[in-house]
Amino acid sequence: MKTSGNVILITGGGSGIGRELARRFNDLGNDVIVAGRRRDALDETIAGRTGMHAIELDVESAESIAAFAAKLIAEHPRLNVVINNAGMMRTDDLTRGDGLNGAEETIVTNLLGPIRLNAALVDHLRTQADAAIVNVSSGLAFVPFPKAPVYSATKAAIHSYTVILREQLRGSIEVIELAPPAVQTGLTPGQSTREGYMPLQDFIDEVMGLFATQPTPAEILVDRVKPLRFAEAEGRYDDVLAMLKSL
Repeated sequence: MKTSGNVILITGGGSGIGRELARRFNDLGNDVIVAGRRRDALDETIAGRTGMHAIELDVESAESIAAFAAKLIAEHPRLNVVINNAGMMRTDDLTRGDGLNGAEETIVTNLLGPIRLNAALVDHLRTQADAAIVNVSSGLAFVPFPKAPVYSATKAAIHSYTVILREQLRGSIEVIELAPPAVQTGLTPGQSTREGYMPLQDFIDEVMGLFATQPTPAEILVDRVKPLRFAEAEGRYDDVLAMLKSL
């Protein structure tokens, strides 16, 4: 994936990883469109910047995604990169019949949303030079967090989906997976300052260095996520799962 001269869509661009990726890619000379539910947060992301745009998007609605895709292509016909970053995380207690904390919303936002958006844009992306799709999964795609089973399951599904998407689009659209570790963002209450989580700017610095690697890795993996990514292959899966259970 080239790192400049693109027109890039980033979902979940109103905060956290999405906001910082949007600003960094814009700094490199890309036009960037940020999308999300909250217009005020999107406007804060793009404030004072040229080559940045904001469009509201509700990834929970199939109709909203279809309308958004049509508007996006009409307004930004050179769009060639999509970064599916929007996501949410909640805890769930599977021992109770009423213990699913918004599981359907989590599945729609984290899994169906990216699948629907990619489907709405893939025909357009095929017509563009240097086209790429980046799906944001998680280190928890590889070893699940016991307190967040539905979130972990959606990220495992995104990993699997991305592997097959890459194979089916090989030769026409580059497909990349970005798997963050635990990062200091607003994904969950108190996470932005939680001790032991990777500082957001450190994470973005390392990610942008990996995007600059040629050829771009199929999986963007900072060092902090590798213990999760390779736990099973290295025979450490049970130990890592026990560590996550203790958190």
